[in-house]
This record gives sequence, C-alpha cells and structure tokens, in this order.
Amino acid sequence: MSRIRSVATSTLGVHRRTVLAAAGAVSLSAGVGYALRPTESQAATATDGRAATTTAETPVATSRKAAPAPLAPYTKGTTLASVAAPLSGSGYRRLGDGPGWKRVVRDELAAPKSGRAGRRTALAAFVQFTDLHLMDVQHPLRLEFLRAHDPHAWRPHEALTVPGAVSLVERVNALRGAPVTGAPLHFVMTTGDNTDNNAHSELEWFMTVMSGGRITPNSGDPRHYEGVQNSGLKQYWQPGSTARDRDKALGFPYLKGFLAAATREVRSPGLNLPWYSTVGNHDALPLGCYGSHGDPYLTEAAIGGRKLMSVSAADAKKLQDAIKNATDPKGVGYRDFLKAHARSARQVTPDERRAQYTRADYLKAHLDPAHQGLGPAGHGYSSANLDAGTQYYAFRVSEDVIGISLDTTDPGGHYEGSVGTAQLKWLDRTLKDNKDSYAVVFSHHTSKTMTNTRPDPDRPGERRHNGAEVVSVLSSHPNVLAWVNGHIHRNDITPHRASGGRAFWEVSTASHVDFPQLARVVELVDNKDGTLSVFTTLVESAAPHRADHADLSQTGLAALYRELSYNAPGASKALAGDAVDRNTELVLKKG
Repeated sequence: MSRIRSVATSTLGVHRRTVLAAAGAVSLSAGVGYALRPTESQAATATDGRAATTTAETPVATSRKAAPAPLAPYTKGTTLASVAAPLSGSGYRRLGDGPGWKRVVRDELAAPKSGRAGRRTALAAFVQFTDLHLMDVQHPLRLEFLRAHDPHAWRPHEALTVPGAVSLVERVNALRGAPVTGAPLHFVMTTGDNTDNNAHSELEWFMTVMSGGRITPNSGDPRHYEGVQNSGLKQYWQPGSTARDRDKALGFPYLKGFLAAATREVRSPGLNLPWYSTVGNHDALPLGCYGSHGDPYLTEAAIGGRKLMSVSAADAKKLQDAIKNATDPKGVGYRDFLKAHARSARQVTPDERRAQYTRADYLKAHLDPAHQGLGPAGHGYSSANLDAGTQYYAFRVSEDVIGISLDTTDPGGHYEGSVGTAQLKWLDRTLKDNKDSYAVVFSHHTSKTMTNTRPDPDRPGERRHNGAEVVSVLSSHPNVLAWVNGHIHRNDITPHRASGGRAFWEVSTASHVDFPQLARVVELVDNKDGTLSVFTTLVESAAPHRADHADLSQTGLAALYRELSYNAPGASKALAGDAVDRNTELVLKKG
C-alpha cells in the first residue's frame, strides 16, 4: 500500500515496515499512527511543489489507530439526543433542551443496501472543529464600529469565545468514541479561523485551549476591561450598567460582574486526542481580510494605545462595502479610515501581545513543545513547512485512510480563498501516490467560496486556482471520500459527481461562534457490500442548554455564550442547515 509523502512531497516511496523499524519504540498495540517528513535540512523550496529527495524519514506519533470495536451506536452527548432550542416567548429568548435531530440517509451518490449495519467495519473516525474565532475583544484594530450600519458586525457574546471553546473541548473529551461504530476517535482537526484578528494574544489562547493550560482572555490593562462593552455607547450591550442600551431594549440582561468574569483566568483540560490544524483567513490575515502585514501604520496601531469605537452609519457602510467587495485587499483604505477618525479614537493601554502574527509565527506556535499536548509534534506542520513557507501537509489517519490539509487563504488579501499552482500540483500528486488509501481533504474555504485568485505577494508569478479547479482535481481520484471545511458558518453537505463513477461528499460545518455553535464527528466505514458510508454527527459544547444568569463560573459563561449567540441582533437562524446537512449517512460506491 502506498504511504504518505512529506509535506512538500518527496518522490521516493517509503515502505511501512521501514518506517516502523525506524520508529523503534513506537507501540503497535497502542495504535500509534505516523506521518513521514523530509529531513530538517531538506525542506522543499521548488516552485512546482516538489521536495528535495531524501532517504531519511522521521516517524511522528499521530492519531490512534481504530482498533476493532463492537458496533455500539449511542446518542448521549450529541445532537441526536437533544439540541439547545428557544423556549416559548418572544424577544430575548432563553434556551432549554430541545428535541434531537434525526439521522438522514443521503443516496445521491450511491444506493444504500439493506443489512449494511450488521456488515460494516470502521475505517476511521475524527472530530472537526471550525471557526472558533477566539477573540481579543479589546484589540485596537477590531471593527466593532461597523455595527452602526450592520447589527451583526459586532456580537454581544464575543467576550466569551475562550470559555465557549474550552467547553467544546470538554464535550469531545467526554465522548465514548464514534457515535455510530463505537470505534476510537483518531484525532480532532480544526479547519481554520481558529483566531479572529491575527493577533499573537489570540494565537496563544488557541494553542492553550487545544493542548491544555491556563488562559487569561484579557489584554491591555490587566486590572480592568477596556473595550466597547463598558464604553457607555448605546449601540453596544453594556452588561454591567443599568443604563438602557439598544440590546437591553431587546431584552438583553443586566449582569453585574460580567466583564470581570469574562476576562479572568480560564483553565482548559486540553484535548484527550491528538489534534491537527488547518489555517483560515482570520488566522492568516489581519481582520481576516487585509494583506497588510507590511503596513507600518497598522502594525503599530495593533499594539498601540488608541481604539476607534464609534463612527457614523454612513462611514461604517462605506468601509464594510469595501471589505465585502474586495476593493481594499491591502488595507490601504482602512489605514486612511483610521487616520481620518484618529481624533474619535479612545485611549486604551498599549500591549505588544496584540501584534499581528505572520505565517512563520503561526507555524512556530504549532511547533512549540509547550503546546504539543497529546501531539503530534507540530499538529501536522513541520520544520519543512517553516523552511518552505507553506501551510499544507498530509498525514496518515489509519491503515486505509490519509488526511490532507490545504491552505486556501490568499495572502494577497480578501476573505475568500484559492490555492496556488504548486499546492494544487502537490495535492494531485499526493492523491496519486496514495491511490491505495482512501483520502479525506481538509480546508477552511468551501468550493463555492474559493473565488479570490489575486496573486500571492510572496509568489507573484504563480497562478491561483479557484474552488471549481480543486473539485476537478479531487474528482479525478477515486480514493477521495470527503472534503471537510468551514468558513460559511453554516452546515451544508454537497455531493460531487464526476465521470467514471467517481464521487465525493463536501461536508461544510457551522462555526462555534454563531448559534448553534457546533462541531462535527465524522466516521468512515466500509459496508462490505460495494458501498462506503461517511457518517456525520453534530455535537454542542458541554455547557448546559439553560443558562443561569447568576452563574458567572467558567461553565456558566459557556452556557451564556450559547444563549447570547442565539439572541445576537441580526444573527441568521438558518446556520444549522437543513436536516440533510446535519446528522447524516452519506453513501458512496466503493472504488
């Protein structure tokens, strides 16, 4: 069976027995997986995506191998059992235990055969996190003031992203295994927008949430909060004030001590599974949309002592239109906007931890042993990525399955995505080299949101490719089962069919910042009847559905995070998707 190549792809095949012999102490009984890397001195630099040839490979402990397990479906702790839902009433609505979402069998790509539940065997199982958007809400470059035009440009629950994410980790840690097969979960994959504003503070919080430790989601003055929620401005919810604001007029509560609780220390147990990382536009670009890392004014403003909190509705609309229409990908207009409103900016405490991070900084954070958790080292990334300046890689999931993580962000700016020619060739070659393994592809952007093909400033001569071209490559390989992604903050599952019977499913999952705040468990099974099934099961955080407004503990804040997100003005109520996009069995023809 062909084995996975290096991050920038070696042309040499490496036999599994050779790898296991080199691993030495790697325990087969523990089911330790591995990824193959080039030697540290032989990273890829070629523009066609090929690596320097190497004969030395370093085994890396990764996902747990799926051991034989009884097929023991369960629903507890998943949205099959219960989903947070609004209680009766209107206006600001409290949440409680709602009915679960049933599993739907989708047969657009293959007909399901009777008796398959008794025949199937597990190939792999994993959890997808996406769009956590961990936010440094006191950051000077945030765009809260766009709320003057768009109510959803700022959300009342944004200060609670860290306790909300920790509660999601707690939910995954409590799962008994894969809900359909009972097989062990191999790993957790994040599919981007792990941070919100490309700030070092947020990156540190994300790494700690995932791998475990203490986090203080605060920046600037450590003694008190300095942001829009104690500004006295009526366009923002002022939770600690009895004064009436626009959100309180909609029923939002007065919560004494909310901001102090939101900025105090949080403890994350870290995932009890290995985890991998995929990059999103909010991780790669300041504000998720500006290719502005080289702008000295914005670089200084990020760590400086002035924060703009209020502009006119007309000015807010003009700036938001420029972002949506991608007329200012380098942030030049945004820089001029801040300069023009400099006198309106409020004084805050400067903080160097808010500095923007680069692609290299992102990779170094993942390679830092302090954030290894249960591994693997680098969480998919390696020093070869650092040397080559790339953020894509492949890894072995199980005996019969590989995972491929793409970088669909465009360093040229704008929030939609694309991939360069070198990466697209690498993807095609990696799938071809591993034709005897099933493949799951991960990215941040969906096929329909990869429409931004402006050049990468670091590779100005390289063509960028859209989502249709990625679909074409994936459709040419019969071993591709699924493309798993996020970005759109909505559950959406799309069948892709190509000539020759080739087909795969595109699984897009809702964010964990907008209601209903979901993650997704994915299981791959062989039905032993000429078909395969991809099962998807959505899970919420471990926080109770009913929030107690008197409970400002870490768990209480996570419950409040969900309730506030449901009630956020302007929030879409359609992000859960339809029943066919939630808990599903997605059937495919084998081979």
